[in-house]
Amino acid sequence: MRIVSWNVNGIRAVAKKGFAESLHSFDADIVCLQETKASIDQLSDDIVHLSGYTSYFHSAEKKGYSGTALYTKREPLSVSFGLGNEKFDLEGRTIEADFGEFILYNIYFPNGGQGEERLRFKLDFYDCFLEKVEKQIRDGRRVVICGDVNTAHKEIDLSNPAANAKISGFMPEERAYMDLFAKKGLVDTFRMLYPDMEKMYTWWSYKTYARSRNVGWRIDYFFVDTNLSERVVAAGMLSDVQGSDHCPIFLELS
Repeated sequence: MRIVSWNVNGIRAVAKKGFAESLHSFDADIVCLQETKASIDQLSDDIVHLSGYTSYFHSAEKKGYSGTALYTKREPLSVSFGLGNEKFDLEGRTIEADFGEFILYNIYFPNGGQGEERLRFKLDFYDCFLEKVEKQIRDGRRVVICGDVNTAHKEIDLSNPAANAKISGFMPEERAYMDLFAKKGLVDTFRMLYPDMEKMYTWWSYKTYARSRNVGWRIDYFFVDTNLSERVVAAGMLSDVQGSDHCPIFLELS
């Protein structure tokens, strides 16, 4: 099984840049999108109904903001939206799909860069997410979590760690939650396979033309629970795919 995750930074914008062709080129069983910035009634039929895929959308109450989408060739047993907390779920950040063998979470985690209140919102979101997933793992379920986590875990995961130590996305309290993910049994699949690989990023600032210089951050992740980690056969970035300030990432399970 091949799963792809991509923060598209606006599905309507990326639709004008060959989105449908890119999605089919992924040759993925499941494609998870974040930051769609659109409700389903704002999308053309050819984006909602891509050939070969069933789609699900979770849009923010606020127009043109946040949002997630799921395209899948395999019909899930069930699909639900949100974490069960209204203050988070109004932003359209979570799609949960039960495929029987595992539960898939497609999540656009909040950005904490708009001040103290928003940072607290981000950390509370992490808490809510971990509480729910930890219970499912205790109940014997296997989980796959993908999306834009909006935090680089370690210094190897961004170009200029010292200069960004006080910037949201690499602050100590945010990175501590990435440590907590691991303690709760969630495995960073890319680092599991490539613990020391440098200069592998998933986001580059538009403002500084950073992508051409590969001055970036690794803030998009695939996590699996410890039991499922033995089935990971490949994980990485599709760095050549354009259309967003993020590149897609992929996971392959046996």
